[in-house]
Amino acid sequence: MVSGPLQSLFRLRQLAKLFHPYYSNFTTLSPLESRIRSTIKLCKRFEDLKPLDSLLIVTGLIDLKLVITEFIQRCFDLGSPELALSTFCGSRNRSLLLQNLLIKRLSNLGLYQDVIFVYQTCRLSGCPGGDYTFPYVIKACSAMRDPNVSTLAIIVPVCTRLGLLHLSESLHGYAVKCGFNRDELLTPALISMHANGGDICAAKHLFEFSLTKNVIVWNSMIYAYTQSQSRERAFEMFSDMICADLRPNIATFVSVIPCCEKMNSICHGECLHGHAVKYGLDKQVSVATALISMYAKLGDIDSAIHIFTWMPQKNQLTWNSIISGYVHNGLLQTSLDAVCEMQLAGFRPDSVSIINVLSACSEKESFFLGKSAHAISIRKGFDSNINVSNLLLAFYSNCSQVHSSRKLFDRMANKNTISWNTMISGCVYDGQMEKATALLWKMQQEGVQLDIVTLVGILPGYNHPRDLLQGMALHGYALRFGWTSDGTLTNALISMYCNSADTDSATVLFHGLKEKSLISWNSLITGYRCHKSQNEVMLLFRQLVDDDRRPNYITLLNVLPACCKLLHGKSIHAYAIRTGAVQQTPLLTSLISMYSKYKNVASCLSVFRAGGKWNISLWNSMMSALIEAREAQRAFAFFGELLQTELEVDHITILSLVSACIPIDSMSVTNSVLAFVIKAGFFSDTTISNALVDLCAKCGDISMARSVFDTMVKKDAVSWSVMINGYGLHGDGDAAIFLLTQMENSGIQPDAITYLSVLSACSHAGLTEESKTIFSSMLFHGIQPTMEHYACILDLLGRTGQLHEAYAIVQRFPGGPSASMLESLLGACRVHGNAKLGGKIGELLIEMDPENSEVYVMLHNIYADAGRWHEANKIRIEMEERKLKKMPGFSLLEGRTYK
Repeated sequence: MVSGPLQSLFRLRQLAKLFHPYYSNFTTLSPLESRIRSTIKLCKRFEDLKPLDSLLIVTGLIDLKLVITEFIQRCFDLGSPELALSTFCGSRNRSLLLQNLLIKRLSNLGLYQDVIFVYQTCRLSGCPGGDYTFPYVIKACSAMRDPNVSTLAIIVPVCTRLGLLHLSESLHGYAVKCGFNRDELLTPALISMHANGGDICAAKHLFEFSLTKNVIVWNSMIYAYTQSQSRERAFEMFSDMICADLRPNIATFVSVIPCCEKMNSICHGECLHGHAVKYGLDKQVSVATALISMYAKLGDIDSAIHIFTWMPQKNQLTWNSIISGYVHNGLLQTSLDAVCEMQLAGFRPDSVSIINVLSACSEKESFFLGKSAHAISIRKGFDSNINVSNLLLAFYSNCSQVHSSRKLFDRMANKNTISWNTMISGCVYDGQMEKATALLWKMQQEGVQLDIVTLVGILPGYNHPRDLLQGMALHGYALRFGWTSDGTLTNALISMYCNSADTDSATVLFHGLKEKSLISWNSLITGYRCHKSQNEVMLLFRQLVDDDRRPNYITLLNVLPACCKLLHGKSIHAYAIRTGAVQQTPLLTSLISMYSKYKNVASCLSVFRAGGKWNISLWNSMMSALIEAREAQRAFAFFGELLQTELEVDHITILSLVSACIPIDSMSVTNSVLAFVIKAGFFSDTTISNALVDLCAKCGDISMARSVFDTMVKKDAVSWSVMINGYGLHGDGDAAIFLLTQMENSGIQPDAITYLSVLSACSHAGLTEESKTIFSSMLFHGIQPTMEHYACILDLLGRTGQLHEAYAIVQRFPGGPSASMLESLLGACRVHGNAKLGGKIGELLIEMDPENSEVYVMLHNIYADAGRWHEANKIRIEMEERKLKKMPGFSLLEGRTYK
């Protein structure tokens, strides 16, 4: 009976030697492992197990996790718990799974003393119990009815884990009474108990007065320091432990390695890694996993990958750690690939895996992959995990699917403050401020406490003067709870006040800060820049530099538009070069715009070349600069150079290209651009199509403009206005009016710009009555006419001689007529010889601006043309008394000046 299993095992051992030179590392021999487990199952009697046990120990195969688990399980099945215990003691594998298996089977047999023995052995080897372990251990203690050191060593950690600190302290008192308090088995439990309760001094006292300081006692004290955030002391304890010639174990490294992340010290981490290698623990799964997490969070992802790659054995936590490391270091696609590899390796995604996947999908905005992760979380039941649900809310919000986020939020059985904050900030980011405010109100109604994150999330949505009261209410709420000392919240309040046009309150908040971060300076500088307060921007910038603060590229971005001289802009440029901020693309594009404002194309090109031509934004800025400098041909050549690169043009590039076509005024060029837009797939962009309609009309081909207009998939109010304006440019007022009717019939309400286009078209075509009707319709629909609308109707009435009607409109103008309106009407009075009305208008203009000599000259000429020399001479005398002179004229043909 035995020969069969033994023969099979010997053959497997020979195969291992042949095919694996390092056959002692059996963790990689999954086929061999499978054969061994099959051999164990062949054993039908207790006598079969003993020789098999000896052979497994001699070959080292007993340390394989699945092998020892199978063997011990078989020992219990065949009625040999003694052999199971003996095998456990002879193996180096002390995993929690194996501990729980033994404890459960021994407890079921009533072998409570052995249960305590297994638990203590695992604790001494650095393998603590879990939630599944403690009930059996407590049951064993209760059955033995002997509250000795072992009992206390078991019960105290359980009470500590459950947060029953008062009970733990009572047990400590009982231990002191019984004289157990200095026992090496109980001391670690008491140290951990006091550390979890925040009494690090008591923990230190226990450690110092411990009679026997073994590895477990040292580990407890190191863990106590890590729990109390005394990470430097934890490192000192580790160093003292090494100096005391004690060999650290797995638990030591697992406790101290995470301190490196919190201290942001790669040097400490490398030192610990070296010690782990020295003691041969670097390949242990828990130690290697802790090292992977440490290196990844400190930015050394290459070291994390190296450790992961060469690990002989990996578990679920290991895979989750490397995936999380990829996400943390921005390797989003790699993290998603690693999830697939994890599943191929036989590990199923858990809630932590789903969280990592969703984090990557959220950053990459991979909507469909994220939805797949959501489906898996529902199938596996992870969607009830509050952390998974919150990350799903953030994922949908980041992918501009706020409606999906809201559906999920409404279905969530349990919500915490993070859930509400995520939903509120998602609505704010999506521009749905009414929903965000409603959520904030509902959050308070349901008794959920607002925190600083809540206020920081919703304040950016209050960006208009009408929102000032809501923003002030939240400011009051922050004052009530004493949160205004938080820098992030104060910066958000500064931005809110600036956006709400209350820069005075923003300034008071800023100067009230005890410590002003660069973000604080940038927030106020941005506010002043948005309100065109150039002097304040430059003053703040000077104070910032005087305060020995180093501005970043965001600071310089806000300062550049405030430069009122080219020299100021050059100074900022020089500073950006000196500090290295000039490498940021937004700053480069802003520099190009600044130089373009001063018509310095050479400097624009210099900045463009310095940027390396690697970003489409730089090309767009350069094309805009050339167009603004009226170098359209050069802008076209620049576009041709762009097409030779691997960069993809965007809609801003196309809009710049269309703008360059207008001064060229060539229909062949326009047709080429139109063909390129269609081929590149930009024709569906309404803004670009509108620009093409305008271009065709201005290049003289109104039929092509109408074809482009009719072909548009989606038309907005601008589309109709542009086409109407095109008809106006070509003098076709009737077509413009007909198109306005079509627009109204299509359900799109004309706006002020549309009416201006129609009125302009009617003015060019001389359609007086139609203009009046359209002007009345505009007033009927509640659209307030602007200066441009009045100018169009007055120009038309003036040219057709309807001067009194025009004058009546001028008198009704809100706030009184402007000088330009009256001057236009005065010119019409001279053309039509209306000296009486001209006199009234002239007097109004002289009253508005007594020093304007042109008005006197025009009025003199009107009176002279009408033969009213007395009034004409009176005007001339008044000019002489005021010492006004007629502006001299200049002949372009003769090159002479006439007075």
